[in-house]
Amino acid sequence: MSGRPDGRAERWRAHRAARRAAFVDAAFRALDRHGPDAGMAEIAREAGVSKPRLYRHFADKAELHAAVAERTSALVCDRLRGAMHDSASPAARLRAAIRAYVGVLAEHPGVFRFVRAGRLGGQPGADCEAAAGVVATLLRGQLHAFGIDSPAAAPWAHGLVGAVEAAGAWWLDQDDMPQEAFVEHLTVLVGGAVNAALRSVGVPPEGREPTRQTREDDHDHSRSPA
Repeated sequence: MSGRPDGRAERWRAHRAARRAAFVDAAFRALDRHGPDAGMAEIAREAGVSKPRLYRHFADKAELHAAVAERTSALVCDRLRGAMHDSASPAARLRAAIRAYVGVLAEHPGVFRFVRAGRLGGQPGADCEAAAGVVATLLRGQLHAFGIDSPAAAPWAHGLVGAVEAAGAWWLDQDDMPQEAFVEHLTVLVGGAVNAALRSVGVPPEGREPTRQTREDDHDHSRSPA
């Protein structure tokens, strides 16, 4: 054997990956058009193929759910990272992140409901895990800025993401709350929770100097031998 890669096999894998991606695109459109109960028939019709053709790429709706959840996770995380990267202060990053997340919900309500319903039915929550990872990174950054090493960032992040997701599910069923008003309410809630959590481990409110204990600890560390 030559050990060289099989060009035909590589092209076939690339073709199948592209087809799966196109079918996930079609699933997004079908779910947003028909709602979370859209079936494989509606998705196949949106993709312009027969159901048997769709089943060549997804064994069942659960496998399609996993692919849609993965795409949703990537979309949410990209939006969150972009929003936080473009904002200067922690408060501005928080508001931008919530606005970005709510924006995804507003763009793809059927997809959000489909992913959430599947997860509540026992599917893994990779989308929430990924979003919580982004939030945990932000929280760790704030802790480290004050020289605090705490394992609290991960549980805080998962709690915040779960609360925001539940609020988002509620908001999608409302007809009388504008999107920006919802963003503002969530920002106040999450901002208060984050500030309280950070204060509990010694991080002062935004814009203030580190606490006396933090300064003393930093001074002690600076005097300790390397």
